[in-house]
Order: sequence, then structure tokens, then C-alpha cells
Amino acid sequence: MILRTPFHERLSELNETGLWGHWSGYLSAQRFGMSAKHEYFAIRNSAGFFDSSPLYKVRITGKDAEKFLAGVMTRDIRSCRPGKAQYTVWCDDRGFVLEDGVIFRESANEFLLTAAEPNFGYLADLVGRLDVTLEEVTADYGMLAVQGPRSAEILTQLTPAVKKLGYFDHAEVKIAKVPVTVSRTGYTGDLGYELRVPSDDALTVLDAVIEAGQGRGLRPFGEEALLMTRIEAGLVLINVEFHSSRFAYTDADRITPSELGFGWMLKGIEDDSRPFIGRDAIRRELADKTSRWASVGVVLDWADYDRVYSDAGLIPPKDETPQEYESMLYDDEGELVGYATSLMYSPILQQHIAMARVRPDLRTPGSRVHLELTINHHYETVAGHVTRLPFFNPPRKTA
Repeated sequence: MILRTPFHERLSELNETGLWGHWSGYLSAQRFGMSAKHEYFAIRNSAGFFDSSPLYKVRITGKDAEKFLAGVMTRDIRSCRPGKAQYTVWCDDRGFVLEDGVIFRESANEFLLTAAEPNFGYLADLVGRLDVTLEEVTADYGMLAVQGPRSAEILTQLTPAVKKLGYFDHAEVKIAKVPVTVSRTGYTGDLGYELRVPSDDALTVLDAVIEAGQGRGLRPFGEEALLMTRIEAGLVLINVEFHSSRFAYTDADRITPSELGFGWMLKGIEDDSRPFIGRDAIRRELADKTSRWASVGVVLDWADYDRVYSDAGLIPPKDETPQEYESMLYDDEGELVGYATSLMYSPILQQHIAMARVRPDLRTPGSRVHLELTINHHYETVAGHVTRLPFFNPPRKTA
């Protein structure tokens, strides 16, 4: 059965292409106009809105809710006060990543977890004798992301509380008389907000947002533009940058938080009061320095890129469509040293960029690598260098 999000009725009127994909059983717009680049530039130059309602949502409550989450999540939820949100991952016993998601702390004993994949059953099996209640509330809420440099200006027309929100803060407000949770979060790497709206009132809130955006460059955007921005922001995507250890056949398809670039989540791992799942394995990895990979950015040398295409009699393509498949990376001697997981030409940076995985000794910015491309049915390599993620990180995102 194909589902429709609470915003679908209005979004279907705005979708000039009729292009829809499936996201967790819901219809999700790929793009609204003939070019996703127009939607991309709305996000980077003005503002856009995106329907993220298919995200799975689990409410976690009870006097042991914090203790429960502290024992499951890699990042320490105890440092997250009410009114804050926290991006985190959770792992298996061997320290390999299962999923990632965002936890919103609503009070001392109330949390809401959003994630791209279903985790209700997995989490419910871990509750045991703790005083914790889990509730699947995915269908109860629509989620609307309003992203871009003018997002705050637009939403402030509807609720002045937006001005007071810091990065990853959230608050209960009213928009068009509807109770809404607004958070300063998103998946574009730009200034942005997300609205969690009761499903029955979703269209009322969406119409109010669209009206507030009149004359301010606001437009809807689909998955294609979203995926462009997330690569520039260095944000990982499940089944692209990583696979859930739950479904991987071999360890080659598994990855640890440190290998995924999330070493910053491991602050306080030596604290014995929080023996979260996978902690012992991760501690051994860090102590023994056994990480197989380092997650980095790669920037291709534009002159070398143009050369290999020109030598083949082709016009060098500058395609902003993300290539979300693996491209091998080599050193100067031709030895395999890693692979790129996502590759694209960034319109705002005007260079080819890739999220990649390299041997830990090559993680230093400036390290030289060569990315493999297929040109005229044979392999060529293009020179590039390692850089830190994210590629695009404007001060307005966190200011």
C-alpha cells in the first residue's frame, strides 16, 4: 500500500513534474520543477521547504528513559538538556554502527527519536525491566524542513520564538493556531529548521509557511536537491556512506563510529557509569588503533579532470547529480587506498567533491589520491586531494 504524507495534497499541486519516489512506503517528491538545480539554489540563496514526514518517529518515556537511552546510544544523552536535540548513532556488541538518528529531549523523562529506518522493535527488545514506554508515532506527525539563509526570516513571521533558537534547540510554539514543535535542525548543512506538526493540521501549517515565504524566494524542493546539499555538508546517508550492521553480510560492509568520522561522539567513553552497547569493542579499537578507515572529503583537481575527458575527445561533464556508488581511490603508485561513497560537482563550490573512505595514514588534509572514473568504456584516474568535512559550512548555520 502506497502512503501519502499529511502534506501530500498540497505538494502534489506544486509538483510540476509528477515525479515521485518511495520513501518508507510514502510518496516523496524527487523534484518539483524541471531542474533540481533551481531548488538547490533556493536552499543556498533564499529558502526551500522539504517534506520529511516519512522519517520514523518513536516516543520514549518513563522514569528510566534517560538510563535506557544512555545504555543504547553511542553519544551520551545525559548531556542533552530538555529543549535540546542530539544527533547520534547506536551500535551492535562488536562496535559496528546499526543506525543513526536525532533524539529530541522534551523533558526529564520524555524523548522523541527520528530515524530513516524502523527501529521500534529493536529498541523494544532492549527495555527489559526498566520503567520505559515506547510508542510508535510516525503517522501522528508531519515533518516539514524549512532550510536556507532566509528560513529564520520566514518563520519569524509566524512565530517570534524562532529568533531565540540556538543550533539543535527546539521549542513548542503555535503556527496558525496549531501547536508545533520547531527545531533548529536539518539535513542541508545550512541555516534551517524543522517543524513537527500534528498530521490533522499539517496543511494549515504548510499553507501558513508558504504564505510567509511569498516574496522571499521560498520554494519546495525534493530529494534530488536535498542529496546535493547533504554531500556538500558532509552528512552521511544510510546505505550509501554506511550500511546497518544488522543487515551486512560481511565486516567489509560494516563500519565503526570512529571509521565513519564520529569520533567526536565518543567523548566520555571511559566513564564506567555508562556501559552502552558496543562500548568495550570501541574502546579496544581506539586503544589498539585498529580502525581500518578514516572518513574524509576529496576534492578533484579540475585541470586533471578536464584533461582526461578532453584527451578522450569528450566535453568534461560538470554534473551536479550525486553519484552514490563507490569509486576506487589509489595512491601515486597505483595501490588501492580507499573509495569514494558519494561524488558530485558542487554548483556553489564549482568543483568536484566526494565523501570518501581512506586508509588512516592518508587522512591528513592535502594527501594526494587518484579517483577512478569510467571514460569511453575504460578506466581512467583523476588526481585529487584529501580535505576535512564538511565542504560547505557557512557561519549562519550555527550563529
